[in-house]
Amino acid sequence: MGVLNITPDSFSGDGQLADQSLAIELGLAMLEAGAVILDVGGESTRPGKRQALPADEEIGRVLPVISGILKHRPEAIISIDTYRAETAKAAVAAGAEIVNDVSGFLWDEAMASTCAELACGVVIMHTRGRPEEWSGLLRLDADAALAVVQSGLGERLKAALAAGVQAARIVLDPGIGFGKAYESNYALLARMEELRGLGRPLLSGVSRKSFLGRTLAPLRGGVDAPAEERGNATIAAVTASILAGADIVRVHDVRPAVEAAAIADAVLAASVKSIEDWQ
Repeated sequence: MGVLNITPDSFSGDGQLADQSLAIELGLAMLEAGAVILDVGGESTRPGKRQALPADEEIGRVLPVISGILKHRPEAIISIDTYRAETAKAAVAAGAEIVNDVSGFLWDEAMASTCAELACGVVIMHTRGRPEEWSGLLRLDADAALAVVQSGLGERLKAALAAGVQAARIVLDPGIGFGKAYESNYALLARMEELRGLGRPLLSGVSRKSFLGRTLAPLRGGVDAPAEERGNATIAAVTASILAGADIVRVHDVRPAVEAAAIADAVLAASVKSIEDWQ
């Protein structure tokens, strides 16, 4: 899943709001590089306080890009990264097939029923609170972090099913970096396989996240690596995600991730064959 941010304030520094034609070109380049899904977003969820974006402005940012990409590549699979039901409706009407809600249907009470009505695919992500609250949240140890995410995703899955969303249309995302302390993210990565007990495919979004930059600090004189210098760390985390059970990886740099996924998949295939041979 390639990340296409149509925002001026993306944490990863890749927002393309100023030039929607450039965003379309980048999206098409991601598809050529091997992306299976393009995740188009019009509002940043980076940590800290910000003015909420009106729905009509969010829609105005993303719809021309969705339409432009589909004009050139009508077979492309588009995901809309939004927590607003109004934006989800507009994006699906424009050709998006998946709604990726970072709030897990919590920030807009109409989202679950809207997705059921749209009969679209959905990504339900786990988050703790809102971005402006993250810095003040209680830090969780490894066991507590996994328990909170597992329980929270289970509750959101039940809510989605109760609203009429079909199970086969649902993917779950542990929300790495979303309200989780630095060390908790590694616990979630290492134990992602345990979330497969919820019975749905898993998405891992580790690309350029701040916990990677923090880990690289000792190699940089104690200074966290900025987002644009977390590429190698991202590939390591993507590979770890796949080996730990992720079915989809959401990334900014598509081609390196496609190559890393090929290697990780080969390792997994060899592991399964070794087990079968031994049995």
